[in-house]
Amino acid sequence: MSIRFMKTARRGALVVAALAGLTLGAVGCGGGGDDEKPKASASASKEDGSGPSAQEGESEEPLAELRGSNGLLLQITSAERDSGGFVTVNGELKNDGDKSVAIPSGLSGNETEIIRNGRSLGGATLVDSKSKKRYYVLRDTDGRPLTTTGFSTIKAGDRLAVFMQFPAPPTDTTEVAFQLPTFASATISISG
Repeated sequence: MSIRFMKTARRGALVVAALAGLTLGAVGCGGGGDDEKPKASASASKEDGSGPSAQEGESEEPLAELRGSNGLLLQITSAERDSGGFVTVNGELKNDGDKSVAIPSGLSGNETEIIRNGRSLGGATLVDSKSKKRYYVLRDTDGRPLTTTGFSTIKAGDRLAVFMQFPAPPTDTTEVAFQLPTFASATISISG
């Protein structure tokens, strides 16, 4: 009787493992594809008059607005310190102009390793004038910047949710200067 029970238990465990693998595979493959769909749903939620979601930032009033070249506008919506020693800056890049704009390659910065990974916001820095330190966008083990990547143009009036992750300054530092090549600099407050 115990052998039959063991066979049934093993078969059940295999079925559960197979279903879990299929589920993870479906979730992992579901994100690729047409980039226009997320933009359409994001703009649809704004047109409906609903409040911003957690991905769009926590407050309606941005921490800072930075003007760049060709009508680009970067609104920083949050800068949060986490317990892991990182600061994540979230925002929205908008084309305020009346024509499509090619994203300047200068936003990626000038580090060869980051440039190799395509267009990004890898040139962003946080400057802590109190400690006299500059913090660069973090990179993963393959050298890819921990920031929004893979964009080349923004159509007139379009918005793109962006993020950048940095090492956290000391906990007593609550204000830093945010800098991004081709944009004006701005002072932002770090929460958390």
